Amino acid sequence: MTILGISCYYHDAAAALIIDGRIVAAAQEERFTRIKHDAAFPIHAIRYCLQEGGISINNVDYVAFYDKPFLKFERLLETYYAYSPKGWLSFMRSMPVWIKEKLFLKDNVRKGLKEADENCNGRQLLLFPEHHLSHAASAFYPSPYTDAAILTIDGVGEWCTTSIAKGSGNNIEVLKELHFPHSVGLLYSAFTYFLGFKVNSGEYKLMGLAPYGNPQDVQVSAYKQLILDKLCTVYDDGSIFLHQQYFTYATGMRMVSDAGWEKLFGFKRRGEDEAIAQHHCNLALAIQQVTEDIVLKLARTAKQLTGSNTLCMAGGVALNCVANGKLQAAGIFDNIYIQPAAGDAGGAIGAALAAYHIHQDQPRSNAGTDAMHGAYLGPSYSDKDIIRTINKYGAVATHIEDSALLTTTVAKDIAIGKVVGWFQGRMEFGPRALGNRSILADARNPDMQKRLNIKIKQREGFRPFAPIMLQEEAVRLFNVKQPSPYMLFVHLVNETYRKALPDGYHNLSLMDKLYVQRSVLPAITHIDYSARIQTVSANDNPLMHQLLTDFKCIADYGVLINTSFNVRGEPIVCTPDDAFTCFMTTDMDVLVMGNFILYKEEQADVVVYKQSFAKD
Repeated sequence: MTILGISCYYHDAAAALIIDGRIVAAAQEERFTRIKHDAAFPIHAIRYCLQEGGISINNVDYVAFYDKPFLKFERLLETYYAYSPKGWLSFMRSMPVWIKEKLFLKDNVRKGLKEADENCNGRQLLLFPEHHLSHAASAFYPSPYTDAAILTIDGVGEWCTTSIAKGSGNNIEVLKELHFPHSVGLLYSAFTYFLGFKVNSGEYKLMGLAPYGNPQDVQVSAYKQLILDKLCTVYDDGSIFLHQQYFTYATGMRMVSDAGWEKLFGFKRRGEDEAIAQHHCNLALAIQQVTEDIVLKLARTAKQLTGSNTLCMAGGVALNCVANGKLQAAGIFDNIYIQPAAGDAGGAIGAALAAYHIHQDQPRSNAGTDAMHGAYLGPSYSDKDIIRTINKYGAVATHIEDSALLTTTVAKDIAIGKVVGWFQGRMEFGPRALGNRSILADARNPDMQKRLNIKIKQREGFRPFAPIMLQEEAVRLFNVKQPSPYMLFVHLVNETYRKALPDGYHNLSLMDKLYVQRSVLPAITHIDYSARIQTVSANDNPLMHQLLTDFKCIADYGVLINTSFNVRGEPIVCTPDDAFTCFMTTDMDVLVMGNFILYKEEQADVVVYKQSFAKD
């Protein structure tokens, strides 16, 4: 049985192909169109999935869309009616989109399938699982567990914003839901907006800013109390009530009333390019702490309702790695599995798996194994493809046939301070580069964080970098014994490897704090001694495992900086062309594509014109 899953028309459109319950391929549309968070119907992603599966669209039995558009339209109409006449402008602007794209979704899906494959016969059956069921399915079914509590938390699907379910075998039973307009995700996004970041893409920046808040500052506790007294009521079971007089997302074009929040917190909404002050950091820390408290309460409720020792998570809030780290440390569950594409893109996988296991009542066959295959579900490229790119630009490259010699060479380059673009195998599915479309550098280098942010990633200087490491290094440096292949948990560096903070540290400016060395691996140690870790096994990614092993022989640490192979405002690279262009238009020193290695100083005569992208 072959099922195509689709998510689109909101943000992070994607497609996934399931054949007899096995995830064959999955990719986001943005990687092909080069439009960050592309929401359009995923024609290119569908074409890729079909190609990877070696089939045509006419071999597909079912097409599963990740939510129910009519139920979502019902929520939209009821909300506007409840708040009328407020929101009239928003209503008038949204109606043409709904009428054109979403009320006629079946027709649009059929048209999209025909565009993806012109031979489409239109006989595919369409299915529409609910949004949060798609999230739940995306987390539970690929997990190694056949019994689990399932917690999904995001902005909003149709009506549901948070759900707790029980997963047993091939069945998912929804036990409890929180409904719009009360939403943990929308609460966090409101602060994302107020602190000057873009909603639905800048939430991770808010999370990265929070540690710059001073936990000893009374302002943090005052902000936290304002949130809990004025903006929301948080109940013991983790459910929340948002006081709508402080929010405008239900009917307006913005998340909140700027004037109302300015009066509440005592400062204006930060502009996107405005300097970050300490009160911005303190407010970020306050909402992060509130969010962590809510997630922990929801997890305890899920444990109570299900009696399970395992938790599976999905939804955009499940990408809050700091909250995930606190949850893991709390020991509420013995095992935690988080869908690596926890946001809307992962809904494509979830919709297809829900169709297979629930609609078709098919059994699971992956007990004890992770069916996401390390999230390496995107396209790969052959030596011929790489050579074609090299010849296209007249680039200078060396082919190193022996993979052991390749990793040894790259490890030595990184150890002397070179920054490497690393392009290998199948592209990752989800927001993280996990070692196949990565920029790698030496985590020991105290200047590397600044260099990567400003001269290569071209992004805000305060942003931290994550480490990729051997599993034994996670035990040694972070006291973390569980594998962490998806970079979804934040942990603290062991005290043995920390450096003391200077006197008056909390009185320093944000950027002065940033460049204080806190550990033996300063480039991946955030200002609160934390890091968002990724571990690599020889089974999941043998080439990266060997590179880390070789680097450990040189540097005593099997740890590297791993950041996504892209620059600000651009999707992660997909093709050899994308990789070479990014390499040539940044300060990267080395590019490794397959077994080909290219050095920047050898490309003196190569000219590459970079496409301009909208800012993230």
